[in-house]
Amino acid sequence: MNKVFLVIKREYLARVRKKSFLLVTLITPLIFPTILGIFLWISMVEDSGENALRIIEVVDESEAFFLESNEQYAFSYSQKSVEEAKELVHEGERFGFLYIPDIEMNSPKGITFYSSKNPNVGLVGYLERELKRKIEDIRLYQSGIDPQLIDQLRTQVNIQAVTLDKGGKEQLTNAGVNYALGFLSGILIYTFIFVYGTQIMQGVIEEKSSRIIEILLSSIRPFQLMLGKIIGIGAVGLTQFMIWIVLISVVSSVVMGYFGMQMPQQQALDMVSTGGNIPMEPTGDIAKIMQVLQGIDFIQLVFTFLFYFLGGYLLYGAFFAAIGAAVDSPADAQQFMFPVTIPLIASYFALFIFVLDDPESDISFWLSVIPFTSPIAMVGRASFGIPVFDLLISMVLLIFGFLFTTWVAGKVYRIGVLVHGSKVGYKTLWKWIKQTS
Repeated sequence: MNKVFLVIKREYLARVRKKSFLLVTLITPLIFPTILGIFLWISMVEDSGENALRIIEVVDESEAFFLESNEQYAFSYSQKSVEEAKELVHEGERFGFLYIPDIEMNSPKGITFYSSKNPNVGLVGYLERELKRKIEDIRLYQSGIDPQLIDQLRTQVNIQAVTLDKGGKEQLTNAGVNYALGFLSGILIYTFIFVYGTQIMQGVIEEKSSRIIEILLSSIRPFQLMLGKIIGIGAVGLTQFMIWIVLISVVSSVVMGYFGMQMPQQQALDMVSTGGNIPMEPTGDIAKIMQVLQGIDFIQLVFTFLFYFLGGYLLYGAFFAAIGAAVDSPADAQQFMFPVTIPLIASYFALFIFVLDDPESDISFWLSVIPFTSPIAMVGRASFGIPVFDLLISMVLLIFGFLFTTWVAGKVYRIGVLVHGSKVGYKTLWKWIKQTS
């Protein structure tokens, strides 16, 4: 066990002390707050700029439409001809020109928007929605129906989802919040397994090519060396991941504070400090989200994430180590990586198609208990609430899956690290696995 610890220490310190590790660890968390700050700055500049309000000339031959101005666009009506309105746009006096001919209300055609630049999707969509609504009102009026009466009869329905636990306690839920948490957790685990699993494979290939591994095997068993490399690189990933969480949270808070905004966590604290608790009947979207977050068992969520974060990495890390031991170059590893990564890719797509759509379905259950797909599928279900039986059976199977893959990878690793220059195929790997000594 001491030898395994020495390998873990060596792998960990060798990577943590690299300049590339420090640069990636410190620069990556700055990317997202920087992008956020740039977007907020651009938004503020556009809102406060002299050209923030854009004037659109409207020529309405039917004299049946009136568009209300807003903070971004002001509509100017006149009796100008089409050519005169186009000239205003050409000279830069108008941002655009909306031409509405004398149209047939049952089949409105010929409405055109002219501008010197390509109009954005938001503007075109806004114009289409406003004109559509006004045409519908005109048609209702022509049919003898008061449009205001229709507006009064229209009712917006918002369904509030509440779950009941076995004790009868009610808890507000929101599928959107649960979906976002499951999506983020699943993507993180998928990325982590691929990135650091590949690092294991490349590290083994480099040591094998330089013959350093032959010196190491003179004082340590192959299985101990493989296990130490897997755990050591996994510890590097966890360290990097925790630093990213802290730095992204701190820097994002500073950036948003500079622009007079608050992080959701601070908003929740302010709400609690001013009102004691978030009200049972939330009055705003933020209040609803905060109340939903209060009902999520974050202790279980974090524990589940960390368990499958490590379990999935250890399960697939053993395979990546075996692949690195069996080949002499990264190019030769492609043929073996494909079947190993199929379950990962399948669980990645299943996360969106099945798990997040219906976490209680049969397919979601089986995806979350099969060891090769459970790391991604189970964390996708975690925020929705997982039955204890499902969680326990999944964890037990993942542990056995890790032990099995480590045993198989150990057999390949024990022989493969000493094989040089020969073409290794699946038949050769099978012989190595069956070999007893």
